[in-house]
Amino acid sequence: MHRTGPANLSQIAQELGLSVTTVSRALKDGPEVHPDTRARVKAVAARVGYVPNLAGRALRTGQTRNLTAILPLETRDYLSDLAKLPLIEGMTLAAQDRGYALAIASTTPEEDPLSGLMRVLRSGATDGVIITRIVAADPRLPFLMERRFPFVAFGRSDLDLDHASVDVENEAIVEDASRRLIAEGCRRIALQLLVPHDHVSAMRLVGYRGAMEAAGLSVDPALIGEGAYTIEASEAWLARLLDLPTPPDGLICANELGLIGAVGALRARNMHPGRDLKIIVRDSTGLSRRVVSNVGVHFVDMADIGSQLIEALVSAIEDPSAPRLKSLVKATYM
Repeated sequence: MHRTGPANLSQIAQELGLSVTTVSRALKDGPEVHPDTRARVKAVAARVGYVPNLAGRALRTGQTRNLTAILPLETRDYLSDLAKLPLIEGMTLAAQDRGYALAIASTTPEEDPLSGLMRVLRSGATDGVIITRIVAADPRLPFLMERRFPFVAFGRSDLDLDHASVDVENEAIVEDASRRLIAEGCRRIALQLLVPHDHVSAMRLVGYRGAMEAAGLSVDPALIGEGAYTIEASEAWLARLLDLPTPPDGLICANELGLIGAVGALRARNMHPGRDLKIIVRDSTGLSRRVVSNVGVHFVDMADIGSQLIEALVSAIEDPSAPRLKSLVKATYM
């Protein structure tokens, strides 16, 4: 095949002596095309490097076969978004399995949630979005529902809206962690929360308060921290707590980076996790037990969550009248 530009359907059809329609249907695995013909067409398409004209298809069908996940950066610090990697991996593989491409749209920590969404929608380059870090009265949810634009939320909200969502049992995770620490004799348990006012932090705090109150223990606000728990921030925060007249005897870490920072604060005082401070961490990467011993771990399979988010979004795109998929994911204690 002699050509000066990218291969197209007409050139493939000419080489094989087929119609353009047959070639197009073969590349889409059309059942009306004989399997041998489909194989021949795909072999030639692979050899010549044929790439579908997505822009043209979007004009014809109104669909791009692109999905976009809006993932806010936790902070501007190095490694702060480590826990997102399994999520991105799960979403990417699931999107490919369903015949879609996945784009990641990152927003800065200080950016208004709605402005990040609007930037994605104005591009016109996606069939649906995954929104994360659900905040109180999140304006993105009614905005998308009013426009009937397909979306799925990673997280539940306090709004009475029927939308697709996948969430982690954050309240149950922290309630269980608190109870375990209390059973081991801890009475002053410190709690790391991430972004103030988001749904994850709110649910974690509910679980913590419930366990403490059920055990007849008072909640000391000085032991509850909210912020971006990078390694450095976590180390500095726990160092301050360890200098209190009555320091904590237990700690619930927000994530792996919070754990590493906490261990740094302990080592600076020649203290050890498990012996001098009992620690339980929520883990999304499987790293916690490999870098720190003598800690409890609530493991959340973020790759599986990524897959569920894609399934829910594709369902909303391809069957708008179907019930919205909702899932609540449990953690595994290790």
